[in-house]
Amino acid sequence: MTELIPNISILLLIFARVSAFFVSVPLLSYRTIPPQVRIILAMAMSWMMYYTFQIEPFEINGDYLLLILKEVIIGLMLGLAASMVMSAVQIAGGFIDFQMGFAMANIIDPQTGAQSPLMGQFLNFLALLLLLAINGHHLLLDGIFYSYQFMPINQFFPNFGEEMTAIYIIKMFAAVFAIAFQMSAPIVATLFLVTLALGITGKTVPQMNIFVIGFPIKIAVGFLVLIVTMGVLVGVMKDLIELMILSLRDLMVILGGE
Repeated sequence: MTELIPNISILLLIFARVSAFFVSVPLLSYRTIPPQVRIILAMAMSWMMYYTFQIEPFEINGDYLLLILKEVIIGLMLGLAASMVMSAVQIAGGFIDFQMGFAMANIIDPQTGAQSPLMGQFLNFLALLLLLAINGHHLLLDGIFYSYQFMPINQFFPNFGEEMTAIYIIKMFAAVFAIAFQMSAPIVATLFLVTLALGITGKTVPQMNIFVIGFPIKIAVGFLVLIVTMGVLVGVMKDLIELMILSLRDLMVILGGE
């Protein structure tokens, strides 16, 4: 009977990492998901993960509070790393909106509560649907489960302040902007040529009001190129999800000091 009752000291440490991960990871951290649902999911997953550990109970003292803080930081870092990689679609949408003339039409994203570009929100929803379609959410749950192999529950302070951790996060930033540029490059380049053609037309035909006909033309061409390159965008999003999973694994390796 005692085996069915979890030790609260171990369960609380697992719950701290899992709940912090759920607060910051894409899809599960959105405001449209009630906090009660996230707490229940985190507790249910922590309860299941508890029976996979064979460690001695912890004494609740000052060191135990540091362990809880460490678990929360690890969960937040993993979730924010995944969110940072997935933000590439928002950045790409911002580049596209600026060229299509939608930059002034930023709206409030109901998922995050922040301002989001129109195309960025569309690409974000598309990336989330692709994440669900290829079972990427299962890989995220696997990531938080296998994180204990790299960063054990009884390890005090992983390599938070190491040079490799900072360098890797900077490389992730660079990769996110590079992928965002790759996603938006076809549409941005096409719209740049359209703008150039409109400028030449405005100089050769001064009677034509370029500001009146320019915006509809750029919007129509932008949507046309978006439809043509949709297959390429989905392929890049698939690579982006793969990069997110690999980035989580590499970050866990660096934090674990292996």
